[in-house]
Amino acid sequence: MKNIFLLLFSITTSITYSQSNFQGKAIYMSKTSMDMDFGGRQMSEDQKKQIAARMKSFLEKTFVLNFNQVESTYKEEESLSTPVAGGGRGGFGGFTGFSGGLKYKNTKDSIVLEETEFFGKNFLISEPGNKPDWKLGSETKTIGNYICYKATLVKEVDAISIASLARRGRGNQSGNNTEDKEEEKPKTMIVTAWYTPQIPVSQGPGEFWGLPGLILEVNTDNTTLLCTEVTMNPKEKVSLTKPSKGKKVTREEYNTIVKKKTKEMIEQFQGGGGRGNGGGRGRG
Repeated sequence: MKNIFLLLFSITTSITYSQSNFQGKAIYMSKTSMDMDFGGRQMSEDQKKQIAARMKSFLEKTFVLNFNQVESTYKEEESLSTPVAGGGRGGFGGFTGFSGGLKYKNTKDSIVLEETEFFGKNFLISEPGNKPDWKLGSETKTIGNYICYKATLVKEVDAISIASLARRGRGNQSGNNTEDKEEEKPKTMIVTAWYTPQIPVSQGPGEFWGLPGLILEVNTDNTTLLCTEVTMNPKEKVSLTKPSKGKKVTREEYNTIVKKKTKEMIEQFQGGGGRGNGGGRGRG
């Protein structure tokens, strides 16, 4: 009986998803945890709360994934952030250079592109469209109305993640260059994803895709992405167009640019809170 049900389900879904105008929309909430010891600095509880509030825009975000059978676009949902002293949209210590962009994936043609802005410059990042090497498991759980299956992936750690920047900053404050030395060696982490064959598209949030069903949850070492809403065939269709704006660079080239600028900003912040052009040097 179970096999008959699965057969009928697969036939029904194949008919539904073979429609040429099929499109879906998924909303994801992300939450990133960070060690808030602030480099061991002596700070009042009010100061810690203020900094934590300013970091919230970095650590908690909402994203929208629009997808069809083979294409998807993924973008942070625009929202008004509480203004902070010094301008910006809730940056940390004046570090407001990042601007969320559009990520495009085409699983049929193996195309991965990201359109983003960094310190006023537009970049078009291209990546190899290699299918991630997921290990499929048999464990299941329910997310909303969908039965999801577990999959795991060994992934290289992003060297420019928010958490890694904070760790590097703490290392520099203590005069320890261990982080810089360790950065030379690629680190890996286990990514856990939960996907549902009930939505048989090989898409997911951000850089994650390549499973036999839509990915509804992703867990890394410090970040959780959870789908809170799925709409099938929304009334308002979205054009899933490849991004084209910005200087064309590879992911490796972009990471090098970001790490260089980030290091300059951290040195400036630690050397005098951004006061003057030489604030990041000559600390005595």
